Amino acid sequence: MGFIAFLKTQFIVHLLIGFVFVVSGLIINFIQLCTLVLWPINKQFYRRVNCRLAYSLWSQLVMLLEWWSGTECTLFSDEATVKTFGKEHVIIILNHNFEIDFLCGWTMTERFGVLGSSKVLAKRELLYVPLIGWTWYFLEIVFCKRKWEEDRDTVIEGLKRLSDYPEYMWFLLYCEGTRFTETKHRISMEVAESKGLPKLKYHLLPRTKGFTTAVQCLRGTVSAVYDVTLNFRGNKNPSLLGILYGKKYEADMCVRRFPLEDIPRDEKEAANWLHKLYQEKDALQEMYNQEGVFPGQQFKPPRRPWTLLNFLFWATVLLSPLFTFGFGVFASGSPLLILAFLGLVGAASFGVRRLIGVTEIEKGSSYGNQEFKKKE
Repeated sequence: MGFIAFLKTQFIVHLLIGFVFVVSGLIINFIQLCTLVLWPINKQFYRRVNCRLAYSLWSQLVMLLEWWSGTECTLFSDEATVKTFGKEHVIIILNHNFEIDFLCGWTMTERFGVLGSSKVLAKRELLYVPLIGWTWYFLEIVFCKRKWEEDRDTVIEGLKRLSDYPEYMWFLLYCEGTRFTETKHRISMEVAESKGLPKLKYHLLPRTKGFTTAVQCLRGTVSAVYDVTLNFRGNKNPSLLGILYGKKYEADMCVRRFPLEDIPRDEKEAANWLHKLYQEKDALQEMYNQEGVFPGQQFKPPRRPWTLLNFLFWATVLLSPLFTFGFGVFASGSPLLILAFLGLVGAASFGVRRLIGVTEIEKGSSYGNQEFKKKE
């Protein structure tokens, strides 16, 4: 094991990376709070500023994937589709099978210049998670309780508010509603059988309300739907902790573009379109499992230096005073100060671990275990 590889496995290094992310995130959140005064003066300027502030935070996670772990992301698509990336408003449909699927999506948004303006239909619980939810609030992310009777008006209002967004945005939808587990899959297929729908092998039954509402509200703003099917070579199941330990993965993403005018306007027909799409996604996963590749040309968009430079900037700004402070504490010889400093380190470690836990499958929500049994 080389020295760099050894460093990547050390807890103290992980703690320092977490410290930079958390403290820089709190600073960014405070700046975002201050930008609220811009909203009544110039809403579009407010949005552009917050896109760049969000980029400064999210790109640190992308840096871990691209530069720290060296994970490779390969696109399987066609040249005409790739040429549209970063040049239009789109809805992204992504399978939700892996702990870092969002991170693979972010690395693609970064390489095509839309990371700061990327959006998602997110569960409301995330709004109260420091850094993640707080940053999303200032980005006008649409939050929902995943109870359509309560969410309908809120979701419609949030989507319509994005109709004049000044930066090209990729709006992510996890149409399955929750991350794939065997238990949720079994329940979901029971629902499919009761509704006379074809069973899926690698996906949960898509929940159509969010999709049909997003298409309806963003029609005229969004140009297309990108269907993205993600898999990892070697049947790997990567985690954020694995990325933090420097483990390298190879992600393959099959991307298909569907012009929005090709999606039916009628809600029922649009729902049927989505069900058919997921049957096609299932066939793509089956092909990948058998052949090890997706159909289409292979593209490897080059990583950009900005994620690394951004992290180095924050590390320089935040770690220098931390080291100076830590040295001063131990040099003082005061047991009380030393214990307080170690307690602070322990609290920081706990906080970072809790943030990582948000992405872990086994600690995911129970949504889907019973909700799939309810009529959509």
